[in-house]
Amino acid sequence: MVSRSRFEQLVLAHRNDAYNLAYWILQSRDDAEDAVQDAYIRAFRAFDTFAGNDPRPWLLAIVRNVAYTTFNARKQLRNVIRLIEDSKERSDDAEAAVQDPSPETVAINRQENKLLLEALAALSPVQRDVLVLREMEGLSYKDIANVMGIEIGTVMSRLSRARAELHRVLQCRADHRHLSNGVGSHGFAAPRRRA
Repeated sequence: MVSRSRFEQLVLAHRNDAYNLAYWILQSRDDAEDAVQDAYIRAFRAFDTFAGNDPRPWLLAIVRNVAYTTFNARKQLRNVIRLIEDSKERSDDAEAAVQDPSPETVAINRQENKLLLEALAALSPVQRDVLVLREMEGLSYKDIANVMGIEIGTVMSRLSRARAELHRVLQCRADHRHLSNGVGSHGFAAPRRRA
């Protein structure tokens, strides 16, 4: 028989982590909430089989499986703009907490945040998963291996490739924006056409 209080004490504390992972996979608040709820039901039913000390990786593995099952069953690709809008709201809330940032700082932070989210959303799901689990959720390589069902060496190589791909995507986007603003490769403005 599952001890409800032990489950609540050990597993419910990780609800925000579970939601964040589901959100990054599904890119929808409603779908992420549904996936987390389903994952918690499954986790509660299987809690008697949990034998570790840290339920976080175990729970996140369940959340990841449920989220991908949901994603594949619905066969929906979420729009990057929706992800950016949700992140922009969170960014606006965070900026309000900072004491009187200059308008330039706010604009730069928003632009950098937008570029990062666009680049992250452009990665493959496997690359995005490993980056979110490591960089945003702070999981160890061992925990990521448990969540994703792969070897630690595979985690390290995927993480390395994901970081390199994120850097490449960010660089391409920065170069594209740089060129579309009329600045050439040498940093000089492109000549304007005379009327």
